[in-house]
Amino acid sequence: MQKNTIIGLFVVTLIVGLFAGYQLGDNRGFGHKWDKKGMKEGRHMMADGKMMNDGHMSMSDMMMDMNAALRGKTGDEFDQAFLSEMIVHHEGAVEMANLALTSAKHQEIKDLAKAIISAQNTEIASMKGWLKTWYNK
Repeated sequence: MQKNTIIGLFVVTLIVGLFAGYQLGDNRGFGHKWDKKGMKEGRHMMADGKMMNDGHMSMSDMMMDMNAALRGKTGDEFDQAFLSEMIVHHEGAVEMANLALTSAKHQEIKDLAKAIISAQNTEIASMKGWLKTWYNK
């Protein structure tokens, strides 16, 4: 029963994270601020090196690219690609949620951002651990 509960929580958190990332991913409202790394806020590097929201790649383009990177793969090849893409996706959600902590007007958004940061960081750690354990990556 405990294993099913953990899997269920992971799936629900994954769905919430994907939805939240999609909702927060449209970067148009953030203007042209610069982050500590010298990049425009809201820009995020994909696993394949492409930059999301650099004027050429929308959130839907990013999702299509992520899905395309998985198509045709099975077994270990799929699992590694899935984990790599999801880690990047979750890191993007954490970046966006951090922006919400400092820029959002409504407390509900800030509370959601805190929940996203906590859940996504936990999942990132799990996925990185699996890559290390299963594939020594």
